Amino acid sequence: MLINFRDINYDEFIHLVLTYGVKIIFTLIVLIIGLKLIKWFTTRLNNRLDKSKIDPSLKSFVTPLISVVLKILLLISIISMFGVEMTSFVAILASFGFALGLALQGSLSNFAGGILILILKPYRVGDFIEAGDHSGTVKDIQIFYTYLATTDNKKVVIPNSIMANSSLINYSTYKTRRLEIKLFCSYNNNLYKVKEIIENLLMDHEKILKDPKPNVLFQELSNNSVNFVVRGWVQASDYWNLYNELILLIKNLFDKEEIMIPHQQIDVHLQEKSTS
Repeated sequence: MLINFRDINYDEFIHLVLTYGVKIIFTLIVLIIGLKLIKWFTTRLNNRLDKSKIDPSLKSFVTPLISVVLKILLLISIISMFGVEMTSFVAILASFGFALGLALQGSLSNFAGGILILILKPYRVGDFIEAGDHSGTVKDIQIFYTYLATTDNKKVVIPNSIMANSSLINYSTYKTRRLEIKLFCSYNNNLYKVKEIIENLLMDHEKILKDPKPNVLFQELSNNSVNFVVRGWVQASDYWNLYNELILLIKNLFDKEEIMIPHQQIDVHLQEKSTS
């Protein structure tokens, strides 16, 4: 279908161009300035939170949330510039939000889980935790996901809904931990001597806490060995270094004192077959 330019009312056309063209240009200006202001505000907020003593977990959650809310308000303001009634727009937005909510139930549960994590604080940024099949240091808690760094520096992303509704172990909550090492000694050893030299080692070590007092307990008389359990309280940050150090120190003590460590062995008895 060809357009007959003679039928065009140029005055109305120019009026429409001027009216809506100016609105579109003004809207684009408002959008650009609004986005820049939101970015400036969130950057300043991040810098202020960095200087404050606020929990890093709260910082990584609140800043993105404020950014999203401000952008939604900016969008509503821009739509209102075109004369769209807010009541109609809110009704449409509510219907759209309901449909979107049904489609994104998992994401909404992750968001709710993030809120619960920030309120209840089962863990924070920097804590070493174990959740399900994963363990690592909490690097970030965001709106929908928690990010862990494993001991071999792998990134693990876990939905907040799982973190909020599952059991987990937080190794960083308390400042001290009880270190426990199991030992096996031969029946040929003087067991009281073994117990004494290990207790002296624990009492002399500067990083083993003396209150509660460390102890060495007889645990079990097995088929091939007498089993001990060595327990001592240490600072949580020293746990793994001390664990490895104590094993080496105990091994050296056993060698020096000629304390025998049993080895798995099988006794085989051969019976001669009589010939007649």
